[in-house]
Amino acid sequence: MRPLEGRRALVTGAAGGLGRAITAALAAQGAQVMMSDLVVAEAFEADRRALEASTGGRIAYRHADLANAADITTLMQSAGAVDILVNNAVTRHFGLVETLHPSEWDADIAVNLTACFHTIRHALPGMKQRDWGRIINVSSIYGLIGGTERAGYVTTKHALIGLTKAVALECAQTPVTCNALCPGSTYTPAIADRIEAQVKRGPDAREVVLEKFWAERQPTRRFIEPEKVAALAAFLCGPAGDDITGAALPMDGAWSAM
Repeated sequence: MRPLEGRRALVTGAAGGLGRAITAALAAQGAQVMMSDLVVAEAFEADRRALEASTGGRIAYRHADLANAADITTLMQSAGAVDILVNNAVTRHFGLVETLHPSEWDADIAVNLTACFHTIRHALPGMKQRDWGRIINVSSIYGLIGGTERAGYVTTKHALIGLTKAVALECAQTPVTCNALCPGSTYTPAIADRIEAQVKRGPDAREVVLEKFWAERQPTRRFIEPEKVAALAAFLCGPAGDDITGAALPMDGAWSAM
């Protein structure tokens, strides 16, 4: 029997990157996973089937706009009795504070923070009633350090760690844990676009651009692999994670150690 057999999981922001990797890791360990993202269900069906085939798991998908409280309520109702909640959905807007539009700030707050509050408040009563639960909030290296030209992202990722600690303490005498993951840079499409844009502008070769990118961030000089972050999430859901709660766990190539 697989370690998470019989558990039901919900992973937000799951159509790609970390969310997709976490879905695959949980499903491979036996969890029944509900994925949610902004991609419409019909467009994601082929990917959903491929994930099921590769993990041997049961995976459902639902479109949801987590900036919309009504969508969150509908999503939580459709997910059913959630034993594992992974808050991974994210949005970010770049620019100095004085140039950041209030609507961009509001969007960051809504998706990166308020949505997590809503999913947690919906999931917690059932977890406590069933005497088991795992809440994993995907924060960021920017939840541990500051950064420029991304005030909404930095603020919400710091606040998400605060929410994690508050929930962990409220659940400390129950079998429900709540932790935050703080990954460094993964090779997302957004980062790939930024690197390729710098290469095209010249004069540096791609290897030089990458070296400069890493030198400002990860001392290991490599990107963080989504599958390794997913393995940490799956570990927290297993028996060894029973006493890990209220933690903000970096996986950042020693970035936060600088």
